[in-house]
Amino acid sequence: MRRFLYCSGALLAVCALSLAAQDQADKTKADPKDTGKKVTQGLKHEIDQLFKDFDKNNDGYLDRSEVRGVLKEHFEKLDTNQDGKLSREELEKGAAHLQPRRRPSDMVYVLIEMSDCDEGCNEEIQRVYDVLRKLDKKNNGKIDPEALQAARQQLLEERVGHILKDLDTDKDGKISRAEARGLIQKNFDQLDTNKDGFIDRQELLKAASEKASGKTPNPKEKAPGDK
Repeated sequence: MRRFLYCSGALLAVCALSLAAQDQADKTKADPKDTGKKVTQGLKHEIDQLFKDFDKNNDGYLDRSEVRGVLKEHFEKLDTNQDGKLSREELEKGAAHLQPRRRPSDMVYVLIEMSDCDEGCNEEIQRVYDVLRKLDKKNNGKIDPEALQAARQQLLEERVGHILKDLDTDKDGKISRAEARGLIQKNFDQLDTNKDGFIDRQELLKAASEKASGKTPNPKEKAPGDK
């Protein structure tokens, strides 16, 4: 929540500045013949506001003592000529670098921000909390690595179980070529690592584990449990 509250004052101006820079940069990429004119026009208002708010001595520059927040944090990067102050040109060129780094965990902040919409939002936040709390096996406020690994394996097992339930029509515990559908059918030969004409639970688990870890499936490698 603090992250949202912090986007006020100077940070809000910088956020707007960086978004404007990205938007204009995208437009410039779309039209290579267009020079930096569009970028300057898109950022001019935000840069003017920054100087109006923080250029206390009205010298046309922002020195380190005048800036705060993200500008202060990235001062060295923005001050390309290392003269100890930021010019309009330096802010214009460096604005795109001030965009906050997006992280997958930011989805929690999105849910919190939307939590006043209806009961469904509260339920989603509660669900996230319940899942994370189960991973804190030692009750010390930290994610237990072993619990996380076990939860990951459980999710893979459930996913494979759903696939078998949907495709294994004759209930023999494996998927034949005739039963396969979609991606299972398309990648049948690669998934059937023991080349017996069927895809069993262990072969599906192996493929799901490799996909989750980012590994490239090796058709010559045997699935767990194969002899």
